Amino acid sequence: MDIAISIFLGIGLAAAVGFRIFLPFLVMSLAAQFGVMELSTGFEWIGRPVALVLFGTASVIEIFSYYIPWFDNLLDTITAPLAMVCGTLVMGSAIVEMEPWIKWTLAIIAGGGTAGLIKGTSSTTRAVSSVTTAGFGNPLVATIESASSIGLSLLSIFIPILAIMVVLGLFVLILRKFWRLRSSP
Repeated sequence: MDIAISIFLGIGLAAAVGFRIFLPFLVMSLAAQFGVMELSTGFEWIGRPVALVLFGTASVIEIFSYYIPWFDNLLDTITAPLAMVCGTLVMGSAIVEMEPWIKWTLAIIAGGGTAGLIKGTSSTTRAVSSVTTAGFGNPLVATIESASSIGLSLLSIFIPILAIMVVLGLFVLILRKFWRLRSSP
């Protein structure tokens, strides 16, 4: 059961990375600092004070950068591939007891894939907002994304089973939207 919980934790954190790159790392760092989360071997550095400061600074810069018109869309272009890499890393750092080849295969597929899907969807949402509202709706999108990243990160650490259900719900919503768009004339 511990392995399943750590997988749920990793997938939830990877989904949170899809909304914001650095916030899940900040939450993980805080959780490790307070002994709430155990990090995988080789990832203990995430729980060190210097990492906490760096993730905190990066999170603040990332959050506020999404409120700068036009720069938010540029940032989406840059962070899309980065989200997949970071989703893989958070998943790998959350799985504590598993053979490395299984852990990293799972981290790449489930962690990177989840982060990439969420990031792609949020980037598309921002692009649609930019076109339909001339960018005036983008601050609302940015606020929802940041809140989603924080909420999903906290949920993943404290109630991983509920976090995986939220992630599955997001997948269902994304698939429904995709099929609706695909079947529309």
